[in-house]
Amino acid sequence: MTAFLLRAAVLCAGLVATSPGWAADPTPLTTDAKVVESPSGWTFTVAPYFWMAGISGDIAQFGLPEVHIDSDFGDILQNLDFAFMAAGEARYDRFSIFGDIIYTKLGADANTPLGILADSVDVTSKTFAGLLGVGYSVLEDQSGHLDVVGGIRVWSVDTNISFNGGILGGVEQDDSATWVDGLVGVRGNYFFTPEIYLTGWGLVGAGGADLDWDVALALGYKFTDTISAVAGYRALGVDYDNDGFVFDVVQQGPILGLVIHF
Repeated sequence: MTAFLLRAAVLCAGLVATSPGWAADPTPLTTDAKVVESPSGWTFTVAPYFWMAGISGDIAQFGLPEVHIDSDFGDILQNLDFAFMAAGEARYDRFSIFGDIIYTKLGADANTPLGILADSVDVTSKTFAGLLGVGYSVLEDQSGHLDVVGGIRVWSVDTNISFNGGILGGVEQDDSATWVDGLVGVRGNYFFTPEIYLTGWGLVGAGGADLDWDVALALGYKFTDTISAVAGYRALGVDYDNDGFVFDVVQQGPILGLVIHF
């Protein structure tokens, strides 16, 4: 599974700058329990976040062999050019609409099997993953809620692979792919106290990809009715293979988020 996705990375969502960060899911970072509703009955949440994810997996382009990437967050941070990550949600009664956006541009080192075809491989990738979903609370009370959800995730990936030394030394190629996956799963939160809560989600699906999945679990603290913070762990994987273009990656690592309710 390839890796830079999202280089797992992670990134300060809300940042549109060349700052480190990085990784792709629903809005489960948002939490609405005990939030004061607007006069219309709707509640809204936005959550920029920072994902300290590493990446591992395989990528390939038509006519070239697969290369393997295995980078931790420190490696990704050194080669990160740009990243943006944010989630959002709108809720009304038991119904919700949520979204999640991840965009990263970064470089990474890779290798070929046994290192025979090349001494080293440089990979530059631009990845966009956008999720839009809807949910319905099957369980809900003053302590929290559990939603059944479904949605679609749009992927757009562009990779540049450059081989150094060995048989393929000097070979460089750029290729891209865009596809859509359907996802289903659950998301929710539970308040242990008026300030401390547990939030998480689990999604799985397929479509253009053979497999697309996303899981996370985080502990949150509510400072006010408007501002919360969450810290936890997230893992995101996708396995795409079509016409020689391979993007088979897993990104995982700690995640930090700022949650704003209005």
